[in-house]
Amino acid sequence: MIQRVNPQVDFVEIEHSVLDFWEKNDIFQKRRDANSGNPKWSFIDGPITANNPMGVHHAWGRTLKDIFNRYKAMNGYELRYQQGFDCQGLWVEVEVEKELGFKSKKDVEKFGIEKFVNMCKERVYKYSKIQTDQSKRLGYWMDWENSYFTMSDENNYTIWGFLKKLFDENKIYRGSDVVPWSGRSGTSYSQMEIIEGRKLVSHKAVFVRFPIKDRKNEYLLIWTTTPWTLTSNVIAGVNENLDYVQIKTNDDSIYYFAKENLEFKRLDKQFKEKKQWIDGIPKLKTISQIFKERGGYEILSTLKGKDMVGWTYEGPFDHLDAQSELGGYPYSDDDLAESGMKGKTQHQVVNPGKDNMGNDIVVAGEGTGIVHMAPGCGDIDHKIGEKLGFVNIAPLDEESKFTEKFDWLKGKKATDPETVDLILEDLKERGLLLHVEDYPHIYPHCWRSGDELVFRLVDEWYINMDWRKKIKKIVDDINWIPTWGQEREHEWLDNMGDWMISKKRFWGLALPIWTFDDGSFYVVGSKEELKDLACEGWEEFEGESPHRPWIDKVKIKHPESGLVGTRIEDVGNPWLDAGIVPFSTLNYNKDKEYWNSWFPAEFVVESFPGQFRNWFYSLLAMSAMMEEKAPFRNLLGHALVKAEDGRDMHKSWGNTIWFDDASEKMGVDVMRWMYSSQNPEHNLLFGYENGNEVRKKLIQLWNSYSFFATYAAVDGFDPKKDKISEDDFQLMDKWILSKLHSFIKDSQESLDEFRADKLMKKFEVFLDELSNWYIRRSRRRFWKSEDDNDKKAAYQVLYEVLVSSIKVLSPVLPFVTENIYQNLVCNLDENAPESIHLCDYPKPDESKIDSDLITKIDALRKLVEYGRSSRNKANIKIRQPLSKLSFHIHDDSIAEFIIDQQSIVLDELNVKALIRVESESELIKYDVKPNLPLLGQKFGKDLGLIRKNLNDIDGMEILKEIRKNKKYKLELGEKSVFLLREDLLIDNISNDGLSSNGDDNITVGITLKLDNNLIMEGHVRDIIRQVQTMRKNANFAVEDRIKIYMNINNTIKDAICAFETLFKNEVLATEIYYEFNKGDFSDKFVIDGEEVKFGLERVNI
Repeated sequence: MIQRVNPQVDFVEIEHSVLDFWEKNDIFQKRRDANSGNPKWSFIDGPITANNPMGVHHAWGRTLKDIFNRYKAMNGYELRYQQGFDCQGLWVEVEVEKELGFKSKKDVEKFGIEKFVNMCKERVYKYSKIQTDQSKRLGYWMDWENSYFTMSDENNYTIWGFLKKLFDENKIYRGSDVVPWSGRSGTSYSQMEIIEGRKLVSHKAVFVRFPIKDRKNEYLLIWTTTPWTLTSNVIAGVNENLDYVQIKTNDDSIYYFAKENLEFKRLDKQFKEKKQWIDGIPKLKTISQIFKERGGYEILSTLKGKDMVGWTYEGPFDHLDAQSELGGYPYSDDDLAESGMKGKTQHQVVNPGKDNMGNDIVVAGEGTGIVHMAPGCGDIDHKIGEKLGFVNIAPLDEESKFTEKFDWLKGKKATDPETVDLILEDLKERGLLLHVEDYPHIYPHCWRSGDELVFRLVDEWYINMDWRKKIKKIVDDINWIPTWGQEREHEWLDNMGDWMISKKRFWGLALPIWTFDDGSFYVVGSKEELKDLACEGWEEFEGESPHRPWIDKVKIKHPESGLVGTRIEDVGNPWLDAGIVPFSTLNYNKDKEYWNSWFPAEFVVESFPGQFRNWFYSLLAMSAMMEEKAPFRNLLGHALVKAEDGRDMHKSWGNTIWFDDASEKMGVDVMRWMYSSQNPEHNLLFGYENGNEVRKKLIQLWNSYSFFATYAAVDGFDPKKDKISEDDFQLMDKWILSKLHSFIKDSQESLDEFRADKLMKKFEVFLDELSNWYIRRSRRRFWKSEDDNDKKAAYQVLYEVLVSSIKVLSPVLPFVTENIYQNLVCNLDENAPESIHLCDYPKPDESKIDSDLITKIDALRKLVEYGRSSRNKANIKIRQPLSKLSFHIHDDSIAEFIIDQQSIVLDELNVKALIRVESESELIKYDVKPNLPLLGQKFGKDLGLIRKNLNDIDGMEILKEIRKNKKYKLELGEKSVFLLREDLLIDNISNDGLSSNGDDNITVGITLKLDNNLIMEGHVRDIIRQVQTMRKNANFAVEDRIKIYMNINNTIKDAICAFETLFKNEVLATEIYYEFNKGDFSDKFVIDGEEVKFGLERVNI
């Protein structure tokens, strides 16, 4: 039997009880068993970093994965349910270093690599357990005993196989390049990673002067935000097509810089709008201001950049030993050294040309239009230096500290503010510093340790990506959601460089690259191959995981040269770990038949920002090389989770919400509703206020269920016993069933398109129709005492709607739907599936979808909506009866339907009569005015004439033509113009004695005049509302009958006497007394300015 439920629901308590129910009854395994052997449907889980507790941002993607897994399971598909943990890489190392109080890589080496790596493993296991428990709390159904770990032997050795295939095709190489480098972590960063750590910071930017050789007192004006790189300057770049200005200052110094830059207001917009700006940073000065403050200047001439190319100059730090090293420093280019080339002798003005996108490398605007270039300190500078044949001077060691050839700077960290101050002081003393400013800009930082990156010349290992066409081909085989993801991935593939795969760290994939004394190298492709080639250290390694330091002990004999080689100490880029999972997790190396049965996956979901160049890229690249196939068919990308204020969540800002806190305070079903209803293209603003709004919707669902369960329990409703023919259904029953099956149909389409947000938008509309229209309109059918077919029909219809709706919603809201299902279904049918998650997903009954009926009732509801807005417009509350509502509708069939169903309109709007009028002009007039800003842009000087002519035309005439033709033809003397609806401002004006509203299809007008009878009934309806509130506050049951005792004046008494039957029926009163008795509950309130007292007494029947 259906049980009554408490309308004061505790969703969090329900969720915990449901989790216990699932575990106790092994519901997840029963779902798997039921689908075993059926057609397969698989997804690839993007591994969550097992390094900290799960955040609310992780829960968005996990919710989406769970929704579509549950949906496919309810449709009978067999699933693998394997989720993963990302284990290796700097993010884990940094946290372990924090635990140990380490400040650099050297601390790790002193501590011992083996102990450090084991601590990294322990941290992974610790947080994978925490994240597992949190994911279970989210309702994330996974085979938790079969999670994959990217640190597993299988994952690592499968990557070896991938790298071996690349090696066999000559795609692996070691190269020198200037790359982003973290001094704190002692490792480089790839293109894929650098964007993740970009931060808005302020640097000391400087204007310095480079003396031009053979030109007395003439200088190139240089600007940079990284003064430490000036130590390694080699060349200066100009744009040969730009105009440059020559100015003379009052000390007879002459400067050259881009002409446009003289008065250019740098970062002016950012300063005004305070976007991408830091509080406390003053407005930047123009170059003109800087020189005026130094005594003024005069413009001597202008010249083109091409006229400056070839000029030579003196570098700002030519006295440092590094500038005198032949061939560069610390890596000497033999050819340049033989030619006697060194930094201080190569200083000249060059034209760097264009980048690989065809854009000028040197532009006017920020800076001076003359770019200081240090090929050993910048990635673009390095490419220009290589192309034009200049030396590299690389000043920094692996801790970002200056090396020995830099004199007094040796041992000083380049990014330390004190180092920068010393450099500026030195430039000032030598007369080269012109101006210093605080300059806010976006600059790369380590996305894990947070330290500022430098650009450093290092040797790293790369994959030659000249086979990107293979990747681009399979990109087009994927269904991208949103569709622009496909284009974004192509953009990345078109512009990316070679893939840097090495890290100079400890915990991660041990790159299977062995090097030999003759300069050759060899890539080992498997554990078996390593054993065959091993000539030393195998016994120490066997039984250990393929990580440092154990793998470092193995030496191999080159299969061709016979030389003995040592493994490089580098570990791999962690995106290799995640990109290989479509192979490593499906037994690619051991059971191809099994792999083939699950590959490619049907579905992937992940946050879009960053993943085009990270996980999506690595998945696609590795699959293209391994099998030349896309690893998945459908990709759903979602945006970011932000705080409610739109900012990133940060502990220091006080807007961070932890998953555990949110799940216990907000409830997981509320969170899942938030995640699933969000358009995945847009950032989700997550917080308790937004959560409360969603909770109200969940309560609306609960209240609809609670209403039904309460009366079903009282009347002992049983759908098997109380089966009613559809002939006994009211029009509203057929309408809500039509809406239900339309919703089921829409839900399937939405989930088949992987758009849970569309499903939830449809449900929110349907829930409003169900609760605020069908249930509210049907309440009296449940209240009435006689157990007739009409009452049974109402029960039967609402039961079907509720049970079908919760099945549709169960993938999204697994907890509350389970709770409702247990009461509505399992309490009535012992043969029903024991969990809602063991049910089939509902299928729409197309025969129950009556589109014509939906259209007509939707029009009736729209009429009621406009009637309510007309009341609001006139400030007349709904409890005050009105004499008449008049309406105009063009469609005769809809108008006839509304007349036929006028009792609904009269009841909803509390009016006594409903009248159809022949023209909307009987109800409303339209005031049409020009939308001046828009028309001004379109028609310019004709605006005045348009404005004048519109004043002479009836607004209704204009609107009729726009409704018919989408535009209005306005004659302006000898010419005419066409006006669209958006060109006009259209206001409606109610006719005298009416309050009116409407749209192009429906117009309504309520009559405002009140007679005495209407006023008295209004008083009675006010009292009814107050008494109903008293019943609720007294905790009376909904079916309780009462006696009422009143202390009221004669006016109110006359009103109650006149409408006594209405009053008693609405409040379930058996008797009323005009003498006060406080009874079981009493209260006082004000009616028509008079205070009245009422007492209520429960009647025992």
